Amino acid sequence: MAARPRRDALAARKRGGAAGRARAPTRPGAEKGVGHTQALSRGLAVLEALAATEAGATLTAIAGVLGLPAPTVHRLLATLEAAGFVRAGPKGEWQVGVHAFRTGTAFLAHRNLAVQAYPHLRELMDRAGETANLAVMEGGEAVFVEQVQCHEMMRMSVKLGARAPLHASGVGKAMLSLLDARALAAALGRRELARFTARTLTTTAALAADLRVADERGYAIDDEEHAPGLRCVAAAVRDEHGQPWAAVSLAGPVTRMTPERIPILGELVRATARDLTQALGGREGPRAAS
Repeated sequence: MAARPRRDALAARKRGGAAGRARAPTRPGAEKGVGHTQALSRGLAVLEALAATEAGATLTAIAGVLGLPAPTVHRLLATLEAAGFVRAGPKGEWQVGVHAFRTGTAFLAHRNLAVQAYPHLRELMDRAGETANLAVMEGGEAVFVEQVQCHEMMRMSVKLGARAPLHASGVGKAMLSLLDARALAAALGRRELARFTARTLTTTAALAADLRVADERGYAIDDEEHAPGLRCVAAAVRDEHGQPWAAVSLAGPVTRMTPERIPILGELVRATARDLTQALGGREGPRAAS
């Protein structure tokens, strides 16, 4: 009979130990770190949601896009507003604030690509009479980082930061044309070559043939491949390794950018890309491998 009390006491100690472990508090520092990380992540998500809109969005719309409770989004907006990253519009819509703009453009200022490219784009637009663009390659897409619009009523206009498919844009194909087979496959990834118009190149064989021609003549052509009625000629800007760093383009309606003008405009963008390459300390490199 003496063994039973000992077993009961042992079970009690085990229950007590388990309960103690269950009640062990989480370290305050760890809880605070997780909370701060979540708040930062959600705040950045709010900024990205606003950046994707044309004229801002209401609190309800932002909450719906992010799948967050309205009170949570309200607290995030209030914090971002106090820091100047967002601002409230006159009709209750929220917009990206000036501090967010300054932070975002710091990337361009530090790299000096868009800053140094602007005079070249301006001269290119003046000489050609068409909108001049500058784009870089990022995440398998072409991203527009600078633009000088022409004075024509009908002209190309894109928001800075807008993206275009590499295989169906002049700037994208200009950069792709300088890559060897392995780098080209890596840039395109395993994604399908989406069709945007009846002229879009949707097979790797057709795209590769077009890129070889672009490499030989020194500029690429988007012949209504991304948008009907729009043509584009583009040439790549090289970095210090001779690799594509960016691309310069001229874009406009097919009524002005006629087949007869394309060679002239192509030579203009090629010369501009060459001058910008030299100004940025880049160098001309070998042609891409077939």
